[in-house]
Amino acid sequence: MTHNAMLREFFLGFIKIHILHHAGEEPVYGLALIAELRRHGYELSPGTLYPVLHQLEKAGYLRRLNRVVGGKVRKYYLLTGRGGEALGDARAKIVELVGEILEPVVREGRSRSGRSRQQPRGSEPHRSHKRTPER
Repeated sequence: MTHNAMLREFFLGFIKIHILHHAGEEPVYGLALIAELRRHGYELSPGTLYPVLHQLEKAGYLRRLNRVVGGKVRKYYLLTGRGGEALGDARAKIVELVGEILEPVVREGRSRSGRSRQQPRGSEPHRSHKRTPER
């Protein structure tokens, strides 16, 4: 897999989570989502976004509502219960992952500011994210 293909795959995952988030706040439609995602630096064409919306709908994470707006049918999407569960699970994983990824950055920032000095790397206890079986 090329570097660009890998980044595209990562960002499509972020975009899906972002879509679920907004669909949970209010009904959303394609062009509004494209504008919202653009605010965050994602440049998506309708040819990329609509298949993602259809995929999320088919998986049961979104429900489509057709509304007539200006004489034309506009497809709005709402978060389903299953989508809400998936979003909640994704949020928990994001918090855990971002915390772990940013921990060295935060630690470096603290040591530079003199507020808190951490032990040298390698002397700190190893923290595993795996659960150990109960005995």
